[in-house]
Order: sequence, then structure tokens, then C-alpha cells
Amino acid sequence: MPKAPIVLAVDTPELATAVEWVKATEDHVSVYKLGLEFFLTFGSDGVKAIKDVTNSDIFLDLKLHDIPHTVSGAAKALSHLAPRFLTVHASGGFAMIKAAVDALPLTQVTGVTILTSLSEDDVAEIGYKANALDSAVALSGIAVRAGAGAIVCSPLEIKAIRDQVGMGPIIITPGVRPADAISSDDQVRTMTPKDAIEAGANFVVIGRPITQSWSQGSRAMNERAAQIASELI
Repeated sequence: MPKAPIVLAVDTPELATAVEWVKATEDHVSVYKLGLEFFLTFGSDGVKAIKDVTNSDIFLDLKLHDIPHTVSGAAKALSHLAPRFLTVHASGGFAMIKAAVDALPLTQVTGVTILTSLSEDDVAEIGYKANALDSAVALSGIAVRAGAGAIVCSPLEIKAIRDQVGMGPIIITPGVRPADAISSDDQVRTMTPKDAIEAGANFVVIGRPITQSWSQGSRAMNERAAQIASELI
């Protein structure tokens, strides 16, 4: 069977565990997301260790946000890892995003719009002029004009962003939870994975609803990934 459009968030402080998670789920998972904590703990060697055990793609979720020159240098420093996706904050602006795009022509630079952990009150408190939806749409437009190949947004903003950027850019959405998930964890603006894909997302980011099955062993984790994948294929 084809792999599902799942980006598995590999959030664990143990590299050996991360490798086992990949082995347990790679029949069903298309992309593995390695975040800032993972990268700061294990560095390039950690990313290579994951790449060595899977033919799935790597989503390097570092959310770069600095002046264009610094972001360009950071992106170039990651080029040897050849991630399919590398995140930058779209709020860094056109020049910053373009600097990352120019530095990594073989990677789909991915503009992060409004974090899914932020409520409308948070967005207003930070100082955004518009609400979360309108702000995310505006940021996605900036990112795509700068050459970003993908966008990260809340599932509640998928349709509006798809209308803004067209069918070309990839939309990746965290903040999804299977209908049987007990908790929304730290995500505020959520949707089921199936609903997010039907709304226009290309990939959904899923973490704990799959990885928490590891406590019951690799077979249980594989079965949980298969269960969620079956709803998306």
C-alpha cells in the first residue's frame, strides 16, 4: 500500500528510540519531522541516523528567523543533510525567506504562518493587526512570492490559504488529532487528519496520537500508524 500523507513528529530525547519509531512506522509514514530540540540534542549526526533507516523524507523543523544574511548562512550549513522541507518563520519577511530559498535550491523551504498553539487572544496580544486567519493568509502570500515551496498553517486556515496561493505550494498542517484522541495537547486550533486533507492540506503532522503507542511496543505503534493511515489513503 502507498504511504499516507503523514508527517510523524519525532519528539523524544533518546536517539535510539527515535530510530526505533521510524522503523516501526515507515510502512505508513511519508515524512519524519525532526524539530529544534532533536537537532540541538543530536545535531547533524542525529538527522543522518534517521535518514539511514528510512526512505521517507525528512522535515527539518528549525523555524529559522533572523536577518537574511544569517538565515542564508544557516541554510547553507544544513545543505549536506538534504532535507525535503526546512521551516522558516514567514514573519521574517520576503528577503529572509528568499535568502533561505536561494541557499537551498534542492529543499522546499517551508513558511510557518501562525503557530497552532496561539489563540486569537494570543495573536492580538503579540501585535498582529488582523486575526489569525487573515494574518496566516497574508504570511503565506509573502512566503510563496519569496519562493517557498510549502506552507505550515493551522487546519482552520487551509482553505483560505489554498485560495490565496493556488494548488502549487504544499500545505502542511499540524494541529490535527484523530477523532479518538483523548487530548488536544498544546494545540489550540485543531481538526481531524481526514478533514484537514479534505480541506486541501497535502500533509498532516501527527505526533503523540501515534508515538504514545510506543509504551506498548513497536507492533502496537505500527498498528496505530496503520489505523490512522488507513483513514487517509
